[in-house]
Amino acid sequence: MKFPFIIEIGATKILWHVVLETLGLFTGFRYFLYIRKKEKDSIQDSNRIWILIGAIFGALLGSRLIGGLENPAEMMQAKNIFRYFYENKTIVGGFLGGLFGVEFVKYIIGEKRKSGDLFTYPIILGLIIGRIGCFSMGVYEQTYGTASSLPWALNLGDGILRHPVTLYEIFFLLCTWVALALLENKYELTEGSRFKIFMILYLLFRFMLDFIKPHFTFIIGLSTIQVISVAGLVYYAPFILNPKRFIIAPN
Repeated sequence: MKFPFIIEIGATKILWHVVLETLGLFTGFRYFLYIRKKEKDSIQDSNRIWILIGAIFGALLGSRLIGGLENPAEMMQAKNIFRYFYENKTIVGGFLGGLFGVEFVKYIIGEKRKSGDLFTYPIILGLIIGRIGCFSMGVYEQTYGTASSLPWALNLGDGILRHPVTLYEIFFLLCTWVALALLENKYELTEGSRFKIFMILYLLFRFMLDFIKPHFTFIIGLSTIQVISVAGLVYYAPFILNPKRFIIAPN
């Protein structure tokens, strides 16, 4: 395989990553609209729009803020600090920033209902498509793993066999999707539990994954992403420590 993957149309060359990232956003949003109609959203249209706005702007801010802080030494050497933060982003920061944005907006508009469940499967679908795009970049984007001698290690463009961490994440997301569907088939979950379970699992996964990714060590051997993941897990600690809060009754 030759990285990065490129689509050639005549003299025009387009990165797969650009196409798949856009496709992931579009497909995820269309799937959200489908699920919202199918599951009959309990939140009125005007409030749902404000929640979407909070999620989008919170995710944009969080992804850039945490992405820019992933390597403080590099950040301090940046000639244009605003451009540096704009060009660096991370999914974990986007998720937690989006969560903050949603909760802030809900507080302002007085919405008490849980709003995350309808986003869960669309997020997973969009992220799977986006991660295929990340894989297509190989080592030309910072979503590759450390060197590995495992049988499935891949040369991602620099001649070194590495952990294909984007493929690990795609596999994890598919397993999470199936596990959530099976859980909901067996149990009636409390409102908001689908999203909370996904976030807890994803934060745990990303905490573990960063041990096999090149990263700047922020504190006690952990990366910025790992520290932020731990902060997110602390936020969800009441549910982690009492899993019964997720379930109403068996179906």
